[in-house]
Amino acid sequence: MVAMASYMAGRDRSRDGHRSQPSRQEPMTETASAADPLPDRIGPILYARGGDGRRDHLAAILVLNEAAAAPELFAAGEATQPIALATRFGRTVWRYDFSLPARTTSSYRIDETDYAVVSPDGGAARIAYVSCNGQENGDLTRDISERDAMWTRLTAEHDRAPFSLMLQGGDQLYADDVLGCHPDVQRWTTLKPGERGTVPLTDAAREAIRRFYFERYLISFARPAMGAMSAHVPSVSMWDDHDIIDGWGSHPAALLDSPVGRGLFESAREMFLIFQLAADEADLPAIALDRQARSLGVAVRYPGLTILAPDLRSERRPDRVMGPVGWKSFETALETTPEPDRIVLMSSVPVLGPRLSWAELVAGIVPRVAKLSDDLRDQWQSRAHRREWIRCLQCLADRAERAVGGLVVVSGEIHLATRGEMRLLNGSSMHQLVASGISHPAPGPAYPFALGLLARVGESPLRGRKIRLRPLPSRRATYTSERNYLVLSQDGMDWQAEWELEDSGRTPPLAV
Repeated sequence: MVAMASYMAGRDRSRDGHRSQPSRQEPMTETASAADPLPDRIGPILYARGGDGRRDHLAAILVLNEAAAAPELFAAGEATQPIALATRFGRTVWRYDFSLPARTTSSYRIDETDYAVVSPDGGAARIAYVSCNGQENGDLTRDISERDAMWTRLTAEHDRAPFSLMLQGGDQLYADDVLGCHPDVQRWTTLKPGERGTVPLTDAAREAIRRFYFERYLISFARPAMGAMSAHVPSVSMWDDHDIIDGWGSHPAALLDSPVGRGLFESAREMFLIFQLAADEADLPAIALDRQARSLGVAVRYPGLTILAPDLRSERRPDRVMGPVGWKSFETALETTPEPDRIVLMSSVPVLGPRLSWAELVAGIVPRVAKLSDDLRDQWQSRAHRREWIRCLQCLADRAERAVGGLVVVSGEIHLATRGEMRLLNGSSMHQLVASGISHPAPGPAYPFALGLLARVGESPLRGRKIRLRPLPSRRATYTSERNYLVLSQDGMDWQAEWELEDSGRTPPLAV
């Protein structure tokens, strides 16, 4: 109980007093726009579409004022005309679909500016993994040099040794301030979950919600360091709860299904498609696993390498992580990945984590702790998701044990860095690498200490496949409380992982 009290105190501090369930909020003082006006042009922003060994397929978006004409994009001597992907709130998002030669460094040009791009195909890929790009309250008022210190370090590393892919594993936005974007939404937050269906979603409230998400994405990509990385390094992104609101999908059904709740989700989804997938429902890229966009998972494939990112939010409910569509697309993607391929699985919440049943027991009987119930339900290890967790572990273990290419899981969400191993029946191990967050402040010492105590108990639900959480290389504690990002490096069939920690610097490489 002492450890649990410490955990809750640390969790509260790490969330800056933010209440896990969106309820009874005071009116927000922070607006959706930054203090400085947004530039007339934002981008280019680059997206990975996979490759076939000869060409790497890409998309780029450029956001301009609605009246502005979009320039051509030139790649490998060919001109690409833009497609108007979306026009919203006085801006047009233009998309360019193009390709570059595989296995080399190439470039594309827009308006006399060249942007170098390193192919991930060729046996020497360098991949950056980031998550948790913000904080719950006051994100727009933070000093940019402090907020983006790790982004600046990441861009400096890219200048020294270029990355070929950037994986963004969840919470690309901290959009919780959307709950203050309109009086109707503010009123909705003051009600108990069972009463929220009484608040209608007016046209004015819907437009305020949509504008909020749209402008928050523009603010993110307009920041210098993130903008520089996004123009040169193709991204593969998958959303998590803060890209909608904190805990989305783990709240009571009455909250999720209320008119305002659905309006929040649908607006966040609309903007996710535009800014994290460079797509809309009528024009999904080939990497999308579900052609009807009911679940937004993707598989980005190159010769010998597959980046697989299931969608853990679109179908999430308090008693499930993925619905039928998500599970079918995820399992099919695993089954159809060539066995020699190395799979990098992006699970927004860690697949290997501490035993949470004790924490959930306390949450069920202690009022002060009950507000964290949705945070616990967010995890694969929640009692509510035990069957699904075992199903996920079984799928991953079966793949890793039969395929020579190997499988590594990368995750964020917990605002700490750690790693885990699941021992497999063939004598090898499946690695879980957790890097979080790139911008979110590191929590106080009580939180990682308490999680470390829970991790000692452990839980290994698959017979013969023991799970253990481990410290980062050269560290003693299981969890490291520093802002960080992860680097995966390939040398032929061999891969290694390194964490860049804000205060401690680089960890020694870990073979994965």
